[in-house]
Amino acid sequence: MATRSPVRRMKRRRHLSYTKAPEADYLEACVVSVLQIHVTQSPGDCLVFLTGQEEIETCCELLQERCRRLGSKISELLVLPIYANLPSDMQAKIFSPTPPGSRKVVVATNIAETSLTIDGIIYVIDPGFCKQKSYNARTGMESLIVTPCSRASANQRAGRAGRVAAGKCFCLYTAWAFKHEMEESTVPEIQRTNLGNVVLLLKSLGINDLIHFDFMDPPPHETLVLALEQLYALDALNHLGELTKLGRRMAELPVDPMLSKMILASEQYKCVLTIAAMLSVNNSIFYRPKDKVVHADNARQNFVVPGGDHMVLLNVYTQWLESGYSTQWCYENFIQFRSMKRARDVREQLEGLMDRIEVEVCSSSGDIVPIRKAVTAGYFYHTARLSKGGYKTVKHQQTVYVHPNSSLFEEQPRWLIYHELVFTTKEFMRQVIEIDSSWLLEVAPHYYKNKELEDSSSKKMPRKQGKAKEELG
Repeated sequence: MATRSPVRRMKRRRHLSYTKAPEADYLEACVVSVLQIHVTQSPGDCLVFLTGQEEIETCCELLQERCRRLGSKISELLVLPIYANLPSDMQAKIFSPTPPGSRKVVVATNIAETSLTIDGIIYVIDPGFCKQKSYNARTGMESLIVTPCSRASANQRAGRAGRVAAGKCFCLYTAWAFKHEMEESTVPEIQRTNLGNVVLLLKSLGINDLIHFDFMDPPPHETLVLALEQLYALDALNHLGELTKLGRRMAELPVDPMLSKMILASEQYKCVLTIAAMLSVNNSIFYRPKDKVVHADNARQNFVVPGGDHMVLLNVYTQWLESGYSTQWCYENFIQFRSMKRARDVREQLEGLMDRIEVEVCSSSGDIVPIRKAVTAGYFYHTARLSKGGYKTVKHQQTVYVHPNSSLFEEQPRWLIYHELVFTTKEFMRQVIEIDSSWLLEVAPHYYKNKELEDSSSKKMPRKQGKAKEELG
């Protein structure tokens, strides 16, 4: 007869505290809370959750400034940021042991909820917010919105305290807000993203009736229909909703359908594999530290070449290749080595897949027109024309703007294709390239009509779109 194992009861290892009223400025509340912990609480490191790079850098600056003011009145406080776009060597600092007599405070995004475990964390400060990506199917626009985190996320954050000793979590929201304002769990990504890739994959697996498919988390009907429409426009689906020969080849490439169409168009318009690989990591290629903004912007300007942002990305990769894939070169040019290495891996993977589907990869021989035509073949859906007050998308007449980080921000070509549309302070086009409107009829005669592309060049156009980079952030 088996003996019963003894039941051991563990004492609760963390204490939760909530505010009595909502915080009007949660960033300032985080700074004050860190300093109060540092002055009044027993030894132990601190973890602060914020929503993104800008908030984290601001918080770190405020903490460092106030510690300088207090001087020798307090012991040393090591302030260390952690976010996705931070160089690897700086990220690694958070794992270093805290020197005796000091306290470490790590200011992090929600990457520290589950992906990282930092030894020595006793105190957690949680303002209860995160940035969440959402997708508007009607406009095709993605947004990163600061929103209350879910109760599941809040519990994960609190769980970071007290892993090595009894800990405390200071929640900068009320207990009522936790129970009544926070959702139980985060909205599943499939319900807030473009479904083009998902639909193409399911079609390639022989699943044709997507409307009645038993999704674990059913996506919005409108988003699903839009994905089908886009794949039809890209000639990946026929009028019966079945995969075409081109669609089957597109499904072999593990990238967005528009990107895969652009790559396959390079069979006719020459190679764009490098650009495709760079686009897959483009938001994290350039590093712009707050204390070296001018140097970083000057370094970025050195890569600008005619044609648009896609050509800039190609130039960055080419120069990195010529440097022997140098880490030092990346450091000197404010380029993320980790992102470049990933782009190289993606490029090698895509090149291998192109061999498998028997597509010959060739060089553009220095001629950028074939490259721009290949981009047009994949992204004709994302065309915008210069108008008064900015640009308007051709199909939906939505007012949009060139992102201030773009190489074409000051130039304002009459016709552009953008890689993605995002909403921050306003509706921005990211990664834009200049095109000739006649190419649209060449690569997508089924989608555009001559009348839509009539170019009234006699109209007076605006000189500037809006505020400068510094004002827009």
